[in-house]
Amino acid sequence: MLRLGMTNPPYILDFLEEISEILNHPRVYSFLHIPVQSASDAVLSDMKREYTCIDFCRVVDYMIQNVPNIYIATDFICAYPTETESDFEESMALVRKYRFPSLFINQFYPRIGTPAANLKKIDTIEARRRTAEMSSLFRSYSRYNKERIGEKHRVLVCELATDQQHYVGHNKYYEHFLIPSKKCLLGKWVQVRITDVSKFYMKAVLIGGDINAWLSNGPMAGIS
Repeated sequence: MLRLGMTNPPYILDFLEEISEILNHPRVYSFLHIPVQSASDAVLSDMKREYTCIDFCRVVDYMIQNVPNIYIATDFICAYPTETESDFEESMALVRKYRFPSLFINQFYPRIGTPAANLKKIDTIEARRRTAEMSSLFRSYSRYNKERIGEKHRVLVCELATDQQHYVGHNKYYEHFLIPSKKCLLGKWVQVRITDVSKFYMKAVLIGGDINAWLSNGPMAGIS
């Protein structure tokens, strides 16, 4: 399976149809990492970003409409020096709108040699508050809810989990599964049933069937 790397809105706005076709290919994960950094156009301009929030939303909306069950990851920078409370609320509203399943939240840190390093930083306590508030919002929802327990999926086993007791696997939609490591399954497609869910992954068990048959059927994930 192929997973596309990170990209920014200006680089794919003219190729949305082509990118969606690629993401719908059975051997490509339906996954896109597209950082927004802020939902405020004023802040994006100060960051010298070559796109607006509308550009970002255009990409996300198109992919949601044309790539079934797509998994979208994005990034935010909280407390950029010119970010006002209103700017921050725009970013919070964007998170509420799309409920991104993967969200990388970074508190602004000045990089030496960049124009932003010369700007007056937002008060540390306020910067931490904004970062914590967005993190709390992110933790308040989940793509993996209790209603999904019992679903069956075809999953590619990719690596051994840090607990050394489970394998980590992904279905076509790049959703994260933990599977008991009782067999040598690395690099194989397996069929599993979800038994439990959490914020960042779903636990699953192997269900009956021939792994070779699943491989011959191709990597499209089935849901039932």
